[in-house]
Amino acid sequence: MEQYYGTGRRKTSVARVFLRPGSGKVEVNGVAFADYFGGLVKAVSALEPLRRVDASNRFDAYITVEGGGKAGQVDAIQLGIARALVNYNGDLRAKLKPAGLLSRDPREVERKKYGKHKARRAPQYSKR
Repeated sequence: MEQYYGTGRRKTSVARVFLRPGSGKVEVNGVAFADYFGGLVKAVSALEPLRRVDASNRFDAYITVEGGGKAGQVDAIQLGIARALVNYNGDLRAKLKPAGLLSRDPREVERKKYGKHKARRAPQYSKR
């Protein structure tokens, strides 16, 4: 059986995406896509790469994702799907790249520093 693989990352989330020829079924960690993300509105953007290349009903997606929160996982899945599609057919890169679907978002949470409440929030100043 042929399948196409892509890895997506965002914040601390990592998604492994396997695309196999099929009817459009999407499974995340063994659960249906809609059930895994519940009512999260942003989740539909994870399937944007498939819509861009009109491949929504040509592939089944089997995804394992771990780390981070749901929002980071959605973005990781989106990048993983886009990379898997380019792995399937390099010509699709021309449709995905201008839409920004092949760019990894490098923003990470800044670490907390000692003497601060958070990464940058200093204790309240008191004159007296």
